[in-house]
Amino acid sequence: MATRPQWRTLLSLTFLTFAMMSNVARAESIPIVTGEQWIHSSDEAKKAYLVGVANVLEIERAYYAGNKSADKDIAPRFAKGMQGQTLDSVRQGLDSWYAANPTRIQHPVIETLWFEMVVPGLKKNP
Repeated sequence: MATRPQWRTLLSLTFLTFAMMSNVARAESIPIVTGEQWIHSSDEAKKAYLVGVANVLEIERAYYAGNKSADKDIAPRFAKGMQGQTLDSVRQGLDSWYAANPTRIQHPVIETLWFEMVVPGLKKNP
């Protein structure tokens, strides 16, 4: 369990990430976090990234709450595919994948997360 200073740092990193993203969103293209940025990031920065992803998915889930066609949205599938995972287990899983696949270091983290963790998780948790 994270201590109060760790949570403050994590929250600060999350808000910093969102602040940076809001400035970048005005640019012509939005940079994608790749394995190269991932492997050079601290564990807390990695967790902040994952918290950001989880928050975006939670916003989508809340936005579509009560919509019967929401089954096709990404948030429910993501949640089902990641069932039983923790921030640390996801971080470690991504660390391991990039370590085992050094030639795919430019592969986007969000795609790696989806295809290497969520999709296999969906097969285990239909």
